[in-house]
Amino acid sequence: MPAPEPAPAAQPHSGIPGPGPAEIAARAVARGLDEADGAPDLPRPAARRGTSVVEVPVHLPFRATQQLPVVPAPAPGPPGARAPRPAPGRRVPRGDDRLREHRGPVLPGWVGVSVGGLALAGCLAVLWRAGVVPAPFVAAFGAAPRAYHGLRATHWPPLAFLGVVALVALGGLGRARTGHAWVLTLFGRYRGTVRRTGLTWVSPLLLRTRVDVRLRHWRSDPMPAVDSGGLALQVVVQVVWQVRDTARATLAVEDHTEYLAEQVESAMARVLSQLPADAFHEDAPTLRDAEAVGDALTRMLAAETEAVGIEVFSAQPTRIEYAAEVAEAMRRRRVAAIDAKHRDTVLTSVVDAVDDTVHRLTSRGLVELDDYERKALVKDLTVAFYTGRSE
Repeated sequence: MPAPEPAPAAQPHSGIPGPGPAEIAARAVARGLDEADGAPDLPRPAARRGTSVVEVPVHLPFRATQQLPVVPAPAPGPPGARAPRPAPGRRVPRGDDRLREHRGPVLPGWVGVSVGGLALAGCLAVLWRAGVVPAPFVAAFGAAPRAYHGLRATHWPPLAFLGVVALVALGGLGRARTGHAWVLTLFGRYRGTVRRTGLTWVSPLLLRTRVDVRLRHWRSDPMPAVDSGGLALQVVVQVVWQVRDTARATLAVEDHTEYLAEQVESAMARVLSQLPADAFHEDAPTLRDAEAVGDALTRMLAAETEAVGIEVFSAQPTRIEYAAEVAEAMRRRRVAAIDAKHRDTVLTSVVDAVDDTVHRLTSRGLVELDDYERKALVKDLTVAFYTGRSE
């Protein structure tokens, strides 16, 4: 197939040396047609130094059938070194999604009392028919006493049945207090949570574990920590929290209060290590911003304790102090920083006052000063003003 005629070269007025856009496109189409017909590859012209060669692919005028993602190659390291592994990110515990709090089997207490009372009344009736009940007791209820002929085989089944019913009905009664919940388990399996208050009935076969669901606060002892500069600190944290999911708080961890205390210490160490305790010579964020530190600590602690059903409302550092071994040195450094800042403030005010005084004297024509006299006046005013401000 004859190759198409080359397009005319770029016009001189375009200002771009070399072939024009039309010629570049024509050469690319011709190269694609030659490759399709099996023509041998032609030698490409060598690139000149200082110029860049741009090739236009043949498939650009057509729609691509598949486009694969480009994966960047890792940066080459020194010879003989192993390829670096990606650093694993810190994982926040999520807990078992199947373990969720739900309502357990519970009935009002009057149901158990009624069933137990009826069962005991039935037992008493069977014993009265057998003549076991004493005559005075029977006469108190206005019934005629019956002669005792012994308990027969027909008396034992109803007595056993009514006795078991009374035992189950009365044995399942319990007093549920406000602010507490019962976690019910049967042979190690979670069966539900009872948040009802007052007299309730729960099957005596279920094991009950009382959980405090009230709003609680926990104040830690002075805990050791370090700031971003590695200085030892003593921190006291107060946490306001509440058990939100009783199933997770009881079954997902051995002791949720101990777990909370350990997570407080861990989160506090991570938050406090990001900022310095004090910035003596610059205006920078420090650990003295209790609100910002408390917000960061609350968010981190809430994410860590969600897996065990604990909701953290507030975690605030109530005291951040230097450890005893560095407290005196930091106190001297703080005093020196305050003194230096005070001196800088005084010197700035003195310089401004001297400049204003000299400018007023010279601008109003009160005095005419040469360079030597101006320097002497500035010196005397600076000493006078600085001495007065220092005193």
